[in-house]
Amino acid sequence: MTRLDQTFRDLRARGQLAFVPFMVLGDPDYDTSLQILERLCDAGADVLELGIPFSDPPADGPVIQAAGVRALRAGMRVSRCLELVAELHRRRPDVPVSLLTYLNPLEQYGLQRFYRDAAAAGVDGVLVADLPLEEAMPAIEAAREAGVAPVLIASELTPDDRLTLLAALGEGYVYAVARIGITGEQTDLASGLAATFARFKASISLPIVAGFGLSTPDHLRDVFLAGADGAIVGSALVRRLEAALPDRLAVVEAVAELAAELAAAAHAVHAPTGARPC
Repeated sequence: MTRLDQTFRDLRARGQLAFVPFMVLGDPDYDTSLQILERLCDAGADVLELGIPFSDPPADGPVIQAAGVRALRAGMRVSRCLELVAELHRRRPDVPVSLLTYLNPLEQYGLQRFYRDAAAAGVDGVLVADLPLEEAMPAIEAAREAGVAPVLIASELTPDDRLTLLAALGEGYVYAVARIGITGEQTDLASGLAATFARFKASISLPIVAGFGLSTPDHLRDVFLAGADGAIVGSALVRRLEAALPDRLAVVEAVAELAAELAAAAHAVHAPTGARPC
């Protein structure tokens, strides 16, 4: 059983939602990023989803795009990102790490080399956000060969036959898009999440982890009651970071404060009998 499997199994047994904070690796610089990630672990992160900065991220909104620009300007490249993850893994080996990236940086680095080096750094899973499922087998095979879970993505628009394929090819968890569009904080989540997640679970036995637009404790409660096993919060945390710049100490404290609030909400949501989909 992998660290991801064990984490989601333990949380499900306790009736809790997995809190999965997202940050861009190296934002605003290597040392501050490492401090932030350690504090996220201390604050109660169950899994870390970490983005490899890319100059043209089509799925990301302006907040995360700006974070990627800061990281790139600070000298972050794929190899440096993996060095950061390896250092974090040495310090916090108990917290699983999933990477979110785009295909271009992987192709430039080399698929086989990337997954091999990612596994050596302590990475548990990788989601390639812009890789079509029809073209994903080379990456999936490279991931499996290295012992890294190929994490796949689904939305309310994903048809049932494609969900069956996701179930056969994916590992770790399924990234469930809670709102069609790009990343960014939202006031309200999409309606019909319970029906969407129930449809996912009819075909897929992997944990369902919701992302895109989640930013408040109420959002975490809503996706839990809709049937999600985990919740990814990114833009809200990155915005806190951005607002505290250029004071690096204030940056770390601001992100850690919000993360602790969100982790507490995730771990407090115990479903009333019969209220939560199986």
